Amino acid sequence: MNPYMMYPPYLPYVQAPQQPSQTAQQPPAAPYYPLPPFMPPPPTPEQEIEALEAYKTEIEEELKSIEARIKELRESLTKESGGESSKTEK
Repeated sequence: MNPYMMYPPYLPYVQAPQQPSQTAQQPPAAPYYPLPPFMPPPPTPEQEIEALEAYKTEIEEELKSIEARIKELRESLTKESGGESSKTEK
C-alpha cells in the first residue's frame, strides 16, 4: 500500500491578509544577536610563568626521549651495518 495514498493532499497555501499600514510606522526591530561564549579572564603573569615552566618541563622530557630514540636507532644501524660487512667479507 502506498503511504502517500493514506493522507489527503495538503490544502493550498493561504496568505493571511495584511493589516493596513498605520500612519505612525514603528521602526524595525533590532536583530537578535546571541551572547558571546564566556571567556575567562586572562591569567596573571605569575600564573602564566608557572604554566610556561610546566610546559617547558614537558618539552624537555619529550626532547630527552627523542634523543634517546635517535641514539637507539643509530646504534642499531651500526650493529646492522657492522654485521652485514662481516657477512660479506666471509
